[in-house]
Formats: sequence, C-alpha cells, structure tokens
Amino acid sequence: MSRRHLLVRRPSPRLELGELTHLTRTSVDADLAVRQWRDYVDVFRDSGWTVTEVEPADELPDGVFVEDTVVVFDELAVLTRPGAASRAAEVESTSRVLQQLVEDGLVRETARIEPPGHLEGGDVLKVGRTAWVGRSSRTDEAGITQLRALVEPRGWTVVDVPVSRVLHLKSGVTALPDGTVIGWEPHVDDPARFGAFLPVPEEHGTAVVDLGDGAVVMSADAPRTAALLRERGLEVRPVAISEFEKLEGCVTCLSVRLR
Repeated sequence: MSRRHLLVRRPSPRLELGELTHLTRTSVDADLAVRQWRDYVDVFRDSGWTVTEVEPADELPDGVFVEDTVVVFDELAVLTRPGAASRAAEVESTSRVLQQLVEDGLVRETARIEPPGHLEGGDVLKVGRTAWVGRSSRTDEAGITQLRALVEPRGWTVVDVPVSRVLHLKSGVTALPDGTVIGWEPHVDDPARFGAFLPVPEEHGTAVVDLGDGAVVMSADAPRTAALLRERGLEVRPVAISEFEKLEGCVTCLSVRLR
C-alpha cells in the first residue's frame, strides 16, 4: 500500500447550507462542487496517493471538509471535537474509517478530544515537529491543552496562536514543503509568530498542500501566487475550488493526508 494516503468525503447536496463565520452567504452550485471535488481527488491519485472515501453524509452540509474531523501525528490519529455543534456528527464516520486504517497498519493508535474541549483540524498546521494551533471560534484552550498532552510526549511542540480574522488557522496560513509559512497578511493576526513567513499577493493563495516530490496543489484562483511559488522551484498543480471557497473552504480542508 502507498505510504501517501488520502481521506476524502464527497460533497453533500446540501453544501450551500454549510456554516459561515466571516463570509456573506452566496449561491453554491452543488453539481459543480462535485465536479471540482473529483478533479481535486484526481490530482492526488495522479501523484501516486491512495485514496479512501469516508462514507457519504448527505445530511451534513459541511461533511466534505473532512480535515476538521481528525489530525494525524505520525501513527497517532486524534479525532477532534468540532466547535460548531452542527458538525459534531461528522466525526463518527471518520472514526470508523480510522479503525480500518489501524487494521491496515497506517494508523497505530487513535485518541479523542473530549468535552469540554473543542478542536477542529483546520486550526492545526504542522511544520516539522511543531504544531501551530489556532485559538479560533472553533478551537478553544481546553481543546489545545488536550492536544498538547497527547502529542508533546511523542516529540511534538504545540504552539497556540490567535485567529480572529478567518475561520481557521489554515484559512490564513499554510506551509511550503521547506517549512516556510505563507499567508495573505490581511488575514493573519501575527505573521511574526511564524518566523520564516512569506506573504502572498492573493487571498486564495494562502493554502497549499504538499503533494511530495516538489509539487503542491493550490487554488486556481491565485495565479500570481502560483507564479511566485514556481519562482521558488515548486511544481504547482492548480485546482478550481470556487464552490468550497464560498463556504470558507480551501485545498487543505478537503482531505486528510497520511504519510
């Protein structure tokens, strides 16, 4: 089995009813969302990733944003406790898939964020052995404290950072394969916290996913950022994700990556 493994969940036909925090609701084309999602998944398949679909959850509008339900640290998978009550039911189907991954040897152990803590995967950015965790409207101090207790004994450092301008930490910043943190400065509370920080010229250029072998996937709606990253020697694989961006989504939140 490939050591590059991807968890995804196809979009719900009720996607347009998903939670919104910072954006004004606009019309979402559910059929276009499915086509865009398939194209997104195909980029990973074409790059040698093994794809596993979490069972559909058409009754859960935000279910496609599967990253928020689990965070993986080496062979430990931490099931989250979403800060939005409407998203709580998403976690159990992810849990069932993880049990299969345990049997397959991709995951050795699972843990959970327990009440009263809240944590969503979109607030966790891993760079090297550091996990930057956003204190946002969806992730609180109790959730961060639990995460720290789970992963710091395994050699990780957890650093919490404020998030007030966007939904999740990774709505504002992500990291390039070399560890450089990138983001659109108007959406980042404190860029100096990240050390090596590279500002990007477009709002939708903040999010990249490392495909491996010097390639990244990112939104097609950020051509100037794509050019900037190509100048740094990266292969850029742009994907159209307009229907997910309308719901504060980006390329990171549509999948969970296991290596």
